[in-house]
Amino acid sequence: MGKIFDSIDDKLKAWIEKQPLWFVATAPLGADGHVNMSPRGHDSFSVLDGHRVGWVDYTGSGVETIAHLRENGRICLMFASFDSRPRIVRLHGRGSVSLPGEALFEEVVALHPVHPGTRAVITVDVTRVSDSCGWGVPVMEVTGERDLLLLQAEKKGPQGMSEYRAEKNMRSIDDLPGLPFEV
Repeated sequence: MGKIFDSIDDKLKAWIEKQPLWFVATAPLGADGHVNMSPRGHDSFSVLDGHRVGWVDYTGSGVETIAHLRENGRICLMFASFDSRPRIVRLHGRGSVSLPGEALFEEVVALHPVHPGTRAVITVDVTRVSDSCGWGVPVMEVTGERDLLLLQAEKKGPQGMSEYRAEKNMRSIDDLPGLPFEV
């Protein structure tokens, strides 16, 4: 059965950081806006302390998470075990976006391999930590990471990535502000 935790302790931190796939959910304030859920992976996530987590956010085709956080900060992260022990962990909290040159950006990026597609860092002040059984989650085997984000970023180069972000990451699908052009 589910449990509420006071914080992310060392045991839970180890379990979270071991998961190869996790999900981010955000939503705009407007009732007609689109709820967003994004899968994440790679060596990009860190538990920073018992009530704070962060990850390196790579350039993607949209900017919903960033736009929603800039508007209202609400966020939920979900980690699901796909190995033999079923478990789901959710982290609810208030998220924020840090850009290159900001101290928090540099702190989180330093914990992970350099990636040419990095556009921002997302940090979450965690206000609720809970788990549930995960009995309905299938057992699956991870065969490896995809290298497509890295290959695309290397092919485009810094200028090409900046142009791509200017085209795809300045506004959300609900027309909320995303990234500034320079990022």
